[in-house]
Amino acid sequence: MNINDLMSKKVICASLPGNRTEVLRLLVTQNKTGVPVIKEDKTLAGFVTRQDIYAKPDEEQLALVMRGDYPSLSPKDPIEKAADLLLEEDLHHLPIVQRKRVVGIITPADFLGVIEKMKLDIPVEDFVRTPCVPVHKGSPISVVDTLFRVANVVASPVLDDDGSLIGIVTDRDIFNLSDVDGHTAVADLGIGEDEDSWTWEGLRNVMKLYYEVKHIKLPAVPVNDVMVKNPTTIFRKTSISEAAALMRKNDFGQLPIRDSKDRLFAMIYELDTLVALTR
Repeated sequence: MNINDLMSKKVICASLPGNRTEVLRLLVTQNKTGVPVIKEDKTLAGFVTRQDIYAKPDEEQLALVMRGDYPSLSPKDPIEKAADLLLEEDLHHLPIVQRKRVVGIITPADFLGVIEKMKLDIPVEDFVRTPCVPVHKGSPISVVDTLFRVANVVASPVLDDDGSLIGIVTDRDIFNLSDVDGHTAVADLGIGEDEDSWTWEGLRNVMKLYYEVKHIKLPAVPVNDVMVKNPTTIFRKTSISEAAALMRKNDFGQLPIRDSKDRLFAMIYELDTLVALTR
């Protein structure tokens, strides 16, 4: 199977010369976490993600925020090559180019259906590669935000006083409980020209930047108030194909894993499942 069979052919791109505000508008209105950047001649110039913007919150020029040496592949390349590259570079987006022009994009989520159909019996515990960093239900969300940044993770299992799994929290959930008005945030970031052009789901992609730029402190509330309660979980001996099917059907980016004693064992992410295609 080639990349052309899996990739998304409708690609939202940012253009050079451009600025941060234009990218933010794309991320919010299109509910994206990253987009390819193209030159005036429509050829690929690089890629920009919300993490790139967070890393340089005071930089306005897109050329200085984006990653210019971003890898790409051809639609004729096998999907295994794309899986290898995503894993090797720890990427969540891969632009697909033909004659240097962007013709598609592929993400780890696009592979889940393939891994599901492979009917592999290999247990999911063999595919865990990303650190699992649990937090206590009473941890302030400001602490969780710092933990995400330092540990370089985007989600954490939440435990109660007995160490039992009771929830899961992502880097977007911690901005759900906020006194910030969405319309105000959109206006202050300069990305709202039309009141109907954005959704809160899309705005959550960049709320972290809004807090940093406006020097707003996260409210003093525990992670218990913003987490997803009673999350779907899998057991360590669940097959990787079953895990991929569960992720695909429910649009999960990650799944907590339990052991035979019902204790938290690890967390598996979409990107981790791609190892199934590289064996």
